[in-house]
Order: sequence, then C-alpha cells, then structure tokens
Amino acid sequence: MCKSNNLYIWQVKDLKYLFAYTVPLSAYLSFSSTGLWTYTAVIYAFGIIPALDVLFGTSDENLQEDEENKKKVNPVFDLMLYINLPIVFVLLFYFFNQIDSNIYSTSELIGLSLSAGILLATNAINVAHELCHRKNYFEKFIGKMLLMPCLYMHFYIEHNFGHHIKVATPDDGATAKYNQSVYSFWFTSTTKQYVDAWKKQMELLKIKKLSFFSIKNDMFWYHIIQPVYLLIVFALFSAKAFVFAIIVGIIAFLFLECINYIEHYGLLRNKNASGRYERVQSHHSWNSNHNIGRIVLYELTRHSDHHFKSAKKYQILKSYEESPQLPFGYPASILLSFVPPLWFKIMNPLVPRKTEEKK
Repeated sequence: MCKSNNLYIWQVKDLKYLFAYTVPLSAYLSFSSTGLWTYTAVIYAFGIIPALDVLFGTSDENLQEDEENKKKVNPVFDLMLYINLPIVFVLLFYFFNQIDSNIYSTSELIGLSLSAGILLATNAINVAHELCHRKNYFEKFIGKMLLMPCLYMHFYIEHNFGHHIKVATPDDGATAKYNQSVYSFWFTSTTKQYVDAWKKQMELLKIKKLSFFSIKNDMFWYHIIQPVYLLIVFALFSAKAFVFAIIVGIIAFLFLECINYIEHYGLLRNKNASGRYERVQSHHSWNSNHNIGRIVLYELTRHSDHHFKSAKKYQILKSYEESPQLPFGYPASILLSFVPPLWFKIMNPLVPRKTEEKK
C-alpha cells in the first residue's frame, strides 16, 4: 500500500510539467481571436507568467539521489517532450489557415505573429534544445523537426559542438559581452553562430574524411529541408502564409537569442597557466529558480547545471549556490533586456567582479 501511495504522490507531483502546455493553449486562443485577444499569448508569456513568478516565488530545492535515479529513467518525462511535436505543427498550420481565411488589421497581424513566435520559441526551440542533447536518434530527429519551422536548424550543430565548448569566452557567439545591448547581440549572435555552424560542420567532415557533398553534411541538408518546409506552406496555403512562416520563424529565433543573452550576459571563464580556458563550471551561466518559469520552460532556467552537465535530463537539473542568479524569471528578464540602460543598471552590479575587470 505504501509503495502504491508513493507512486501516486510521485505522479501527481510531476504533473506540474503539464503547465508547459499552457503556452500552446494561449497561442490557440490568440489564433482563434480578433482584436486585442490576438495578443493573448504575448500577455500570458510576458504579463501573467512574470506575475505568477512573483506570486509563487523561487525554490532552490534539489532532488534526493534516489528520487533523481527514478525520475531519470521514467519515460513519462520524455513523452511530455515528444507531444510538443504534433501540438506545435497542428497549431502552426491552424495559424496559417487563419491568416489565409480571414482579413486582419495590421495590429492583429502583429499580435498573431508574436503569439506564433512565442509558441515556437517555447514549445519548439526550447524542447528541441533539450532533445538535441540526447544520444537517441529518434529524440534528435524530433528536436531537429521542431527547429525546422524556426528556420534555425543549424542551432543543433553550433549549440552542441560550439556553444557548449566555447561558452563564457570571447569566441562564443552566444555569450553576450559586458555592456552589450540585446539588439547588438541579436546581430552578432545570429551571424556568428551561423558562420561557426558551417565551420564546425566542415571540421566534422574533415575528421571523418568526407567531402562537402557527403550525405553526412547536415548543414547542406538543413538548407534543403527548411526551404522545402516553406514551399509546402506555400503549396498548402498561399504566398501570404509563406511570408508569415518566415516572419514567425525569425521572431522565434530572436526570442531564442534573447534567452541566450540573459543566460550568459557578461560572464567569462578564466584561463589557466597553459593558456587554455578553465573547465565549464556551474558559475558560468546565469541561473533562475523562479518556480513557474522553470516549469513552463522544462527547467531551462536551471541553466547553470545544464552547462555543467549538458547530458542531464531536464527533470533532474539542480540548483547550485555558487551560480549567479537572475533577479527575475526568464520572461521578466527578457522584457528588462529590451531596455538596455535599465538592464545594465540592474545586471552590471551582479556580474562577478573578476569578469567585469577582464572586460
């Protein structure tokens, strides 16, 4: 009986991750609405969630070893990620159909596009980020398919083989420099990561003694798959839907870059006596323990542990005392970054002193 009760308690406790599906729900409400209600997902993501973060506070509690071992192998947590694939594509195609079938004002089209971008940033790119770190081909495939409508499939190569190695160094395009605005970062990060993804792809091919036209050239395939996706949208819907497919993809990856910005702003690793950078530690990423943001983003906000041990599954990520802490949850931090003077005023004093001196 005790064993059964423990199982029941475990199941109820971990149903909290179903809350991640509230973003797709808010996107659906946006797509099926007119007027101000087309901004439902925007209001939810950047108004209601930050308010809930304040209301429910933070928690630095970590799992006990026996709990961690059980959660690590439980397939329910993986299933919660997989379900995002049909959810995202059904809603995305519903969005295209709505764009085609209705006449909207400019403000409504902006609301719909931002809502679709938020859907892709949270339940496509964020989930893809988790799955693309897995070793299983099936999970990587789902991750790459979720990156496709975001027009950011090269993220898989650059993030796994570049960012995780070069994080918190001047060579990393996804690490924002001290006193760099998010708008400047959008340009430097997107361009450098794209170039670095090609460089890394060529290195991988060279190691395997393969040519540019090898079937193993993932970057080559990404530049076929993404245009094919756009052409399918054009064929199934219209030129208008085709244009909005591009727009929402751009919005999605710019939201991703906002997250990159707040996750590593101003942080740098030290060099050792040999001139090489120290090993990535839990203090080389900003962390956030705000409870609601953690659940909605599948623990992405415990980013310090993710970089410390990148293969760790989201449900067992830990909070470390030595990790620098964001003063707000992710949505509120993104909003703050949109006002650079205010961001610098609040965040610069929190950047570790040794990092500031190096800059």
